[in-house]
Amino acid sequence: MIGNILIIDDEEQLRKLLVRIIGLENFKVEEAGTIKDGFDCLQRKQIDIVLCDVKLPDGNGVEFVKEAKSKYPLTEIILLTAYGNIPDGVQAIKKGAFDYITKGNDNDRIIPLLHQAMDKVLVQKRSAIKIQKKGTYDFKDIIGHSSIIQDAINLAKKIAPVDTNVLLLGETGTGKEIFANAIHANSKRSANSFIAINCSAFTKELLEGELFGHKAGAYTGANKDKKGLIELADEGTLFLDEIGEMNIDLQAKLLRVIENGEFIKLGDTKTTKVDVRIIAATNRDLVKSITTGEFREDLYYRLNVFAIRLPALRDRIEDIPELAKYFLSKYAPGKEMKISKDTLKLLQNHIWKGNIRELRNVLERACILTETSELLPEHLPYEIQRQDKTITENLSLANVEKDHIQKVLAFTKGNKTKTAEYLGIGLTTLYRKIEEYHIDK
Repeated sequence: MIGNILIIDDEEQLRKLLVRIIGLENFKVEEAGTIKDGFDCLQRKQIDIVLCDVKLPDGNGVEFVKEAKSKYPLTEIILLTAYGNIPDGVQAIKKGAFDYITKGNDNDRIIPLLHQAMDKVLVQKRSAIKIQKKGTYDFKDIIGHSSIIQDAINLAKKIAPVDTNVLLLGETGTGKEIFANAIHANSKRSANSFIAINCSAFTKELLEGELFGHKAGAYTGANKDKKGLIELADEGTLFLDEIGEMNIDLQAKLLRVIENGEFIKLGDTKTTKVDVRIIAATNRDLVKSITTGEFREDLYYRLNVFAIRLPALRDRIEDIPELAKYFLSKYAPGKEMKISKDTLKLLQNHIWKGNIRELRNVLERACILTETSELLPEHLPYEIQRQDKTITENLSLANVEKDHIQKVLAFTKGNKTKTAEYLGIGLTTLYRKIEEYHIDK
């Protein structure tokens, strides 16, 4: 079988037709008539692609896309829209859908689209697990001379030679995997394997199989023994990215590995011994997750022996010119690319919610668009180009006055008389400005 497909549609006749057509392409096909049944199937089986109708008895397919992608990020979703419902398809793509098909009009697109989505699934699965014979990054590969990033590098250099577990904290895109790789490369284990896995990319069952391996016959389809990543990382380093997304049952098994250096494979009766260093990373507040029962406190303290917090890009904007220069040399090789002052100003003023990863993507796109040797503001995405205008608008006298009135109202807990006194204006004037600026009561 090429992959597993789930069809969610309450029209049984259409569903059965799709099952026959898609099954002929060597896909294994599951069916569901409601969103609830669809989620039940996703929980029980490893689904690669979902074909989902927009209008379902118990919900909307567009909202299903958002929830399903948050829980099963490696699963691609194709939405089935009725004629005239193209906006639903566009909304679904914004929420993470692979594509959308108009029922009755796009039948010829279904099979090619499934194969395209399957190609993406396979690429994502391969990128979620990285097995390297030795580390590929060093501390010199971490770009930036700001004090905040240098502090993080110095901490990492101190802990690298010591065989201690490390917890890397920080937002998505701050470079946690590069840090983990550099720590391994400067450790006593550097000659051995560095293995990385993104815990958020797999369901509980699949993640358990990847980490711990299995014996032949452990479940249907397990025809031979398989070494898990923990065993493959023996005498090396295992990097567990997004550890906060790991199921609590698996956390107990991981704790045993850390405490005793042993685990039991799926379908096995005896323990397997390993000597592995754990570097974990998360963008979640694990202390909060402990209070909600989503993360084990004992595992947290085992991982948090030595924590390093990686700074967000917005906290080290002085490093943006150096980072930009590096990415331009990477995506425009052999071309001496310069960055105009206006462009650099826009890059340094941007919030960068996706951090270094977002900056990399923006500059890769810019290199594709530009035919000159200088990067100009028009080569950047529109939302970055217009931020100077937005800042100017926000600094207008009217906006400043509105903001100040709102803050004083909040301070007085909505007391208009006191607010007018603090502002030094008449009560009538205050009411007029509240109405003029549409300030909520």
